[in-house]
Parts: sequence; structure tokens; C-alpha cells
Amino acid sequence: MGPEFYILAIGILVFCAVFDLIVGVSNDAVNFLNSSIGSRVAPRHVIMIIASLGIIAGVTFSSGMMEVARKGIFHPQFFTMPELIAIFLAVMLTDILLLDTFNTLGLPTSTTVSIVFELLGAAVALSLIKILSAGEGLGMIAQYINSSKAMIIIFGILLSVIVAFFCGAIVQFASRLLFTFDYTKTLPRYGALWGGVALSSIVFFILIKGAKGASFITPETYALIKSNALQILFATFVISAATLQILITFFRANILKPIVLMGTFALAMAFAANDLVNFIGVPMAGFHAFKAAMASADPLNITMGVLSQKVESETFLLLIAGVIMVFTLWFSKKARTVSKTELGLGSQQEDVETFESTKVSRVIVRSVDAFFTSGKSYIPFPVRKFVDDRMDPKRYPHSDKTGQQSFDLVRASVNLMVASAVISLATSMKLPLSTTYITFMVSMGSSFSDRAWGRETAVYRITGVLTVISGWFLTALIAFSVAFVFANILYFLNGFGVVLLLSLCAFMIIRSHRLHGKRSEESEQSAVFNLHKITDATRAREARERTFEHLTHLLKEIRESLDIGFDALFWKEIDTLRVQRKKVKKVQQWSNIIIANIFKVLRMQQKEHAITSYKYAQTIRRIQKLSDGHRDIINRSYVHVSNNHTGLLDEQIVELKSIKNALMHILSLVENAFAQKEALHPDIIAKELQDIRDLANQFNYNQIERIQDDSSKTRLSILFYALVGNAIMMGKQNLKLLEIFQESFPTQGSRIMDAPPKPA
Repeated sequence: MGPEFYILAIGILVFCAVFDLIVGVSNDAVNFLNSSIGSRVAPRHVIMIIASLGIIAGVTFSSGMMEVARKGIFHPQFFTMPELIAIFLAVMLTDILLLDTFNTLGLPTSTTVSIVFELLGAAVALSLIKILSAGEGLGMIAQYINSSKAMIIIFGILLSVIVAFFCGAIVQFASRLLFTFDYTKTLPRYGALWGGVALSSIVFFILIKGAKGASFITPETYALIKSNALQILFATFVISAATLQILITFFRANILKPIVLMGTFALAMAFAANDLVNFIGVPMAGFHAFKAAMASADPLNITMGVLSQKVESETFLLLIAGVIMVFTLWFSKKARTVSKTELGLGSQQEDVETFESTKVSRVIVRSVDAFFTSGKSYIPFPVRKFVDDRMDPKRYPHSDKTGQQSFDLVRASVNLMVASAVISLATSMKLPLSTTYITFMVSMGSSFSDRAWGRETAVYRITGVLTVISGWFLTALIAFSVAFVFANILYFLNGFGVVLLLSLCAFMIIRSHRLHGKRSEESEQSAVFNLHKITDATRAREARERTFEHLTHLLKEIRESLDIGFDALFWKEIDTLRVQRKKVKKVQQWSNIIIANIFKVLRMQQKEHAITSYKYAQTIRRIQKLSDGHRDIINRSYVHVSNNHTGLLDEQIVELKSIKNALMHILSLVENAFAQKEALHPDIIAKELQDIRDLANQFNYNQIERIQDDSSKTRLSILFYALVGNAIMMGKQNLKLLEIFQESFPTQGSRIMDAPPKPA
């Protein structure tokens, strides 16, 4: 390949840098946004503006990641320009695929770890090729690779995960013990001192993380800042505490809000200064390699020892990168998906959980519970009671008036303060770390200490945490392996390899985009069940009305799924049944959300001293039976067809069609009644239900005859009776729901809908 080809390769690297910035922001935005968004410290656009300013401020800094791209993982003096271009292309293509996959799954991972292990994997691939071509032993690989760097990073990961979790847990425990959940009463007493500590750690974090690589700060100035760190820290504490006390005393200000917003700015700045340089570091190293090679007499064979020298970062390019980051921050849907994962795992509210329980999470929960139970016996009862009273959110019912936030401002400020402090300390000690790992584990530690992981949620949330942590270690393994393979493809296939890998990346990205779009659509469908907007004096009644609006969507989903599922069973369409089987989980999830909302309504009624309907509470059981009936019909049909059992007899199909049509009619009638908020007389549904029972009795005699003449085998008979029985049960539940609707809203019963004509 001639030098002209590598001009195109540099262009591809630049394109990859832009795309990598986009997927990188989508993954790392949770680091600095979640504390503000989760606590709803300000309107979303205000939070985004502050984070954007932090990013723009941070892009003028360079924390040394450029050096890692050029010489931190391998020794460039042993590679030629074409070999380095192959390494860098392999790294960027792998990084885009890896981060886009994690974004689609909604899992935060470390962009630093991904880029380092991609560099390691691609460099090892090219090193082995050179070693084997020269006939040297594998031991020579140490000459090419800086393996100690990777080991230090792995150690840093393990250490940062453990330290961050326990620091978050301890500080949150002390903070909650001090302020309780009703912090408005205790903040005037201790808030200024506590806020001084928080702001000191955040300001110190800005200085340590920012000043080291700022283009406008000389080495002498940075050395002066570092040598006087304790004095700066103390002065910041005194000034901050005094200012905050003035704000509390004379302006009645909630000082937690500026602390959280300043922490958001600080972490956004660190993100731009440190993490996102990862994505332009590799392309810029490729550009420097190409420029140095083209200035020589033999550009394709000269080794790249020039990359070992220090190269200043181009501020203009960093600013362009910052603009791309800001646009991505505002418009990326995948960034919101990743944020939802962490917010869900740390939410103080009980809600439908994203993750299922596993054996490992159950063992951990039981072990921790046993440890704390046995430890309680060594703590005096008065101390235990004092701690329980201060840490119990139920004792402070007015601490959260909206119920919209995932956690309060106390926890949000702790998350930002502790994350800033840990990152500052590690940076000052020159220890490698990942801001993603630090911020996530601090958030999880504070959630644990804040009793957000109660008996009803702990197993699910621990599963989520373990899933995220497993993804972190998989990041290193996948990054190394895929970059290793890609580097080999690029080296041996040259231009064809570039086209092949670009096509693969385009296919995978389009596929993940469609998958994310499908998940987003499902999430938007689930959002219709949200009760957050009901906040006025009549919210209990409105929430009850909303329950039946939600049931409209549930009944429609069940009706459409059963309609398709029955037909697929009749014609033995296994692919269609497989699709409907996936919808079972969706129906179950919707049912759980509606039931959780009913619990909220009952609590609202208790707070507002509203009359609680016994029948309204029975809605829970009716919904559970409906979703169970749907699940049983679909699963039985799928198993029967997938096992290739004998298909339904023609007369059984005719009979089940009659049952199906009658059930569809009932579901449609009740669905329309709820949708139009007009009561349908229960006698109409009762008559429809009796028709199903009459059909079932008639078909029962026919089925007995088929069993006796052995035309209907055992499995076929079990399936037939199960489908008929579920249809009767589901019809009954619709009747009960209609009766509950009438009793809950008797004024709407004055208008009685006419029943639509029954289908043939």
C-alpha cells in the first residue's frame, strides 16, 4: 500500500474520533449527571447547561491520556507508521463497537479501561506478527509491550471499586445520621460546616484534576498549588462555611443545591479533561505518526520513535471535541438509557426493578443480613434505637413532597463530594482509576447505607450492581480480544480488511440502533403508567381514575396477544408463538407497574383520609389473575407446538374459536368502557360470561367422547381443558374489574353504554 492509502486511513481515524466521542459521552454522562437528575436539584435544562459549561472548561486540559495512546502501552520505536496505523484503526473500530453495545444495554463502563486494553490487544497482535516473522522467541514481546502498565490499571480498578463503595457508604451513613431525611430542620444547625467540607473537596478536586494539565497554568504554578494544597483546602473550607452560613441565616437558602450543581460542574470538567481525551488521543497519535513518517525519506519503513517525545495537545481540536460532546449530551437518547440504570439501582423509591434476582445476589443478601443481625447484639439498645430513628425514612413522611426524585439532595451531595475526594486523592498519588467506576460505586455505597436496598429491592439491585461490575471486567477482556483480531485482519488484508471492518461496524451499529429504538419504544409505552404528575389536592381520585386508564392499555395488549396466539396455535406457527411468548414478560411488567401504582393510590388515600374502597384494593388480585391467564395460554400453546405434539383436531379448533371470540368480545367491551369512562352494565358482561360457560359445558361432552375414542391424546386434552378454563377465568376477572369501576366512580354509572354487536 502506498502513502496515499494512509491519507485515507487518517481520514477514517478522524471520522472514528467523532463517532467515538458520541458513544463515549452517551456512556459517561451518568458520571456527572445522575446526582443532579436523580435529586431533581434543578430543571433538566439548567443541569445540562451547567454540565455543558463544565465540559467546555475541561476540554482545555490534557491529563496525559495522549501519552498513553502514543507510548503508554507499547514502545513506538519498534513499529513503523503502517503498523501503528493498523493498531490505531483496530483500536478505534473496537472502541466504537464496544461502547455502543454497552450504551444499547444501558450499562455504564469505563472508557479509560476500554481504550487501554484495546491498545494492548492491537499492539500485542502486531508485536507477535513481528516476532514470528523475525523468528524470535515469544519472550521478546516484553521489548514491544509495556505490560506493567496494564497490571497497574487492573490493580487500580479493583482498589477503586472497593474504596469508592465503602467511602460512599460510610460518609452517607454519617450524613444521614446528622441530617435525617427531613434535612430542612437540621440543615440550619450543621449545614454550613458540612457544606464547607463538601465544597472544599469539590474545589480541591477541580484544582488537582484540572490544574495539572491546563495549558494556561505553568509547571511552576502547578507545583505551587500542589505544595500548598493543605492551606488551599483549609482556606476553601473557611470561606465556604462562612458564605453558606450567611446564605442560610439571612436568605433561608437551601445550600445543598449550589453544592450539587458545583459538583456536577466539577465532574463534567474532569470527564472532558480526562476520559474523553481517550477518544481523540488515538486518532491524534495516528496523525502525528503519519506526519512524522511523511517528513522522512522512507515513510513506510521508518520506525516511530518520534512518538516517544512529548507533544502538546492542540487546543483548537480539543474545543471542537468539546462542542461535539455538548451536542451529544443534549440529544443522545442512549445517554438517558445508561442513566436510568444507575438511577434505578440507587432509587429510594420502591418501583418495578430492571434486573431479576440471581442465586449469587440472594446469597449475598442473606449473608449481609445475617452479619448485621448478629452484630446488633453487641450494640446497646439505646444506640440502636437512636440510629434507627434517624435513618428511618418512614418517620419523616413530609421529607419528600413530590415523590418524583430518586433520592434527596443530601445523598446527591454526598455522591459528588465523595467521588471528587476519592478521585482527587488517587490522582495526587498518581494511581490509575476510572471516573466511571468511582462515581458508580460511590453512588451504590450511599444507596446501600441510605437503606435504599430494602428487603423488597436488595436482591434485584445487587444483581444489577454485579451485572455492571461484571461488564467492567468483560470490557477489558472484550476490548483486548476484539482489537487483537481486528489488528490481524487489518495487517494481513490491508485495504480489503478496512472495508470489511467498516462494513461490520456499520452493520452492528445499525442493528444496535434498531434494538435500542425498540427498547425505547417499549419504555415509552411503559411511561404511560406514570403517576408522577398527580400532585394536587384531588390526586387520590385522579390516581384511581388513572388506574382504569392504565387497565385500558393492559386489556388491549392482552386481547391482541391472545387473538394472535390462538390463531398461531391453530395453524402451528411456532415463530408467531415465540414472539407472543416474549410479550408475556411485557404484560407481566405492565401488570406489576399498575399494581405498584395501586399501592401508591392506597397510600395517598390514607394520607388524605379518603375513603378506601375494599373492592378497589381487589383490583390487584384481578390484574394478577388476568396476566397469569394470558401467560398460561401463551406458554402452553408455545410448549405444545415447539415440542411438535399432535395438533388440535378440526372440531377442537372450531370449538376453541367460539371460546376465543367470546373472550375477545368481553375484553373489548371492558376495554372500551374504561377508555371512554362510561360504565357498562355488569349484567351485559355476566351474560357474555355465562355464554362462555354454556359453550364450555357443551364442548366438555364432545371432548369426553374424543378422549373415549382415543382421537384426542392426553397432551392434547390437557391443552384443550387448560385453554377453556383460562378463558372462563379471564372473563370472570373482567366482570369483577367492571364492578370495581362502577363502585369507584358511581357518578359515571348514570350513562350506560350499549353493548357492541357480538362477533360471529
